[in-house]
Amino acid sequence: MAEPTPRRNEPRRRPAPLLFEPAAAAGDPEHFFDLESIDDPAALFARASELAQAFRAAADRASEFQAMAAAQLADPRRFDRLTPADIAERAEWTEDYARKVVEFGRDLLRGEGESAGESHSRVEPI
Repeated sequence: MAEPTPRRNEPRRRPAPLLFEPAAAAGDPEHFFDLESIDDPAALFARASELAQAFRAAADRASEFQAMAAAQLADPRRFDRLTPADIAERAEWTEDYARKVVEFGRDLLRGEGESAGESHSRVEPI
């Protein structure tokens, strides 16, 4: 189950670690973080739940960094700034979505937004 978003004065809780798989295991389509080797359904459920939470947290954090980078690329003070259309093309988004991501990134860079305790409902990953 997902943890609530931390508030301003609460530190972020770290999800279960995502361990990288050896290349040989990653090449096997049936192999996924050694879950197929867990026979006990309760243990399998617990580990799969940890992984799902870790992947959600990783995706949320990556989206925050992506938004901050988009905001920096769109900064009008940059001589080589990108337009929302340019960012949308690079990320395979719509231009409207790129504008929202840039706005969210600006909020994060100012210290507002999800990292400061606000809901992530403003921009959802596509």
